Amino acid sequence: MTRHIRRLLSRLFLLTRCVAGGIAIARLARAAIAAPPVRPTMTPAQSISMVIPARDEAQRIGPVLAALVGAPGVGEVLVVDDQSSDDTADIARAAGAVVITGTPLPDGWAGKAWALQQGIEAAGGEWVVTLDADTNPDPRLPQALVSRAMAEQLDLLTVGGRFDCPTPGSRWLHPAMLTTLVYRFGPPGVVTAPDRAMANGQCMAVPRHSFLERGAMQTVRGEVVEDIALARRMAHDGARVGFLDAGEMLEVRMFESLRDTWRGWGRSLALPGVEPRRRQLFDLAVVLLAQALPLPRLVLRKADIVDVVLLAVRFGTLAGTRTAYSRVDVAYWLSPLADVPAAVTIARGIFRRGPHSWRGRTYA
Repeated sequence: MTRHIRRLLSRLFLLTRCVAGGIAIARLARAAIAAPPVRPTMTPAQSISMVIPARDEAQRIGPVLAALVGAPGVGEVLVVDDQSSDDTADIARAAGAVVITGTPLPDGWAGKAWALQQGIEAAGGEWVVTLDADTNPDPRLPQALVSRAMAEQLDLLTVGGRFDCPTPGSRWLHPAMLTTLVYRFGPPGVVTAPDRAMANGQCMAVPRHSFLERGAMQTVRGEVVEDIALARRMAHDGARVGFLDAGEMLEVRMFESLRDTWRGWGRSLALPGVEPRRRQLFDLAVVLLAQALPLPRLVLRKADIVDVVLLAVRFGTLAGTRTAYSRVDVAYWLSPLADVPAAVTIARGIFRRGPHSWRGRTYA
């Protein structure tokens, strides 16, 4: 390869890194105009039904039920027992919840979407708030969500919580994976085009009647990432959707270890089924060039001013996302070292083929 060609390729690589870095910085900068988080409110809300889909959640469902049964504005707590093999149903009844025995999974449905559909159909409240069994909410959260959704005339409101990562390995990998979402889509609370809308299915609030009229979960029954698919489909159809931060009122313990984090988020981080391949690849390039590559280049003594700027931005994101975690320690601050594995997780998700298994079920 001639010196001229090497110089040309080097300049092209520099230009590509500058473009990727500019895109990432522009997305991160939207945090300055993000909507405020969901906070406690004393505003009276309409009647609220809580729906909790649960499959083999005997070890984790206690905190969410303790917070919600008798919570302000909550008229009923429905637990959809999705054919559990443990004591999930008995624990839910003892805590004061109404247990709905889930029926077998119909063809074409994913498990969580089907459980939610059954719970929403059975609910009696004007509003339905859904929560995953691995969450630990403030008892004031349901009323705060419904009040915020009503104030902003939202047809769907989802919120992100504060993460409880119990092991050093999970506290190292999880923040890197979370940061890839911010580099690709920006922070919660920003307005996006319908086909770029984000959501978090761990906690949703919907007006029950109009949601059922729209088809409820039927419209995304077979999706792997049903929450984002739902938000985008509703937004495309003219509904008002919102995705906000609620870290002050909601804690989530998604994964128990480094391995769980790698496997669990690995199935959905690339947003299979909702992002077209060309955009998946484009956003992967942004993550690789702007988030993952600068640190290895610094270690290899190949860094230039672009890498220095992007590293400063990356470490700035650590300050910005620290409030999203209940425990911030050395493992968290070292999470930029996990940026390359996080990017690899996205790539694996993009190019993965065939069925995958989750919670004892296999999906196409």
